[in-house]
Amino acid sequence: MLAAWLQPPRSDVAVVTDPRERRGLWIEVTLVLLVTLGMSGLRSLVSLLDSLASTVPLAQQTVAINVPQARAGYLDLVGQLLSVTRLVAWGALGIFLLWRSRFTLASLGLDRTRPGRDGAWGAGLAALVGIPGLGLYLVARALDLNLNVAPSTLNSAWWTVPVLVLSAAANAWAEEALIVAYLLTRLRQLGAGGNGSLLASAVLRGSYHLYQGFGGFVGNVVLGLVFGRLWQRTGRLWPLVVGHTIIDVVAFVGYALLAPHVSWL
Repeated sequence: MLAAWLQPPRSDVAVVTDPRERRGLWIEVTLVLLVTLGMSGLRSLVSLLDSLASTVPLAQQTVAINVPQARAGYLDLVGQLLSVTRLVAWGALGIFLLWRSRFTLASLGLDRTRPGRDGAWGAGLAALVGIPGLGLYLVARALDLNLNVAPSTLNSAWWTVPVLVLSAAANAWAEEALIVAYLLTRLRQLGAGGNGSLLASAVLRGSYHLYQGFGGFVGNVVLGLVFGRLWQRTGRLWPLVVGHTIIDVVAFVGYALLAPHVSWL
């Protein structure tokens, strides 16, 4: 069964052979990544190198994910909503470019024909990946390979929990739409094999989590391999978005509620 899972499925994505079209696709992919998650990966690498240059051990340093963006409460709310909008737009950009290339939403796994099954798959994925992921994070911190990650340092307000939920959903949408649906499709069009494109996608996913440390990188590469292969085999993107959203909601909201009362977070 494992051997079958490792074997990439056949793809019905046609390889682009026209030199001009291939050049255009390479330029498109480069620009999309440089203005979205690829640039996040480069900034994340700089952040990790800065942390490693410190005399303070990684496990004693803290990095936050959702941080205040203004001192005034309602301006902070506006800033948070703008960040959510940016992430939604990133994911929509990738899907739009594929749609312009005549890929239908159904072919990308974004149709609404099976919401119940997609939701159930998503919940199962969240449990499958989320629980081991927390264990890996704690082990990496114990080995001084990871920073202490604070999923939220937002002040308590009536809008804090709803914004964290929106942020989780926007993160999930942007990552799965760009790193799975968009990048895997474009790489296959450019002639990359199933395993090669999967590995590239997973490493990119890990790269923009480097700011968390080596544990964050490894954990997200593994998640990327699982999520990417599942999409290659099923063609369904919604379960990945749902599962990723659940994982982030638990992390963001759970941390905000429990951190004041639990010492090991």
